[in-house]
Amino acid sequence: MAKYRKKPMEVDAIQVIYGQTTPNQVIKELGCNPIKSFRDEPHIGTLEGRMLISDGDYVIRGVKGEYYPCKPDIFRATYEEVSL
Repeated sequence: MAKYRKKPMEVDAIQVIYGQTTPNQVIKELGCNPIKSFRDEPHIGTLEGRMLISDGDYVIRGVKGEYYPCKPDIFRATYEEVSL
């Protein structure tokens, strides 16, 4: 079996905390607000379809401009903050 390593890449992301994260914060971090309300719950349109954003999830803008949610534990295991 071959082994693979994830290529180093930088993504923009913001953690969504219910009642704390505002649309303006999302717009400031990502350049737009990809979060939409569906049945009074926050969702995001992804390449795989509409996905629920749970409290604490990160919303990531990928390398091709796509958006997707990511659970906090997976985000922390996959990404580290980049110093500017």
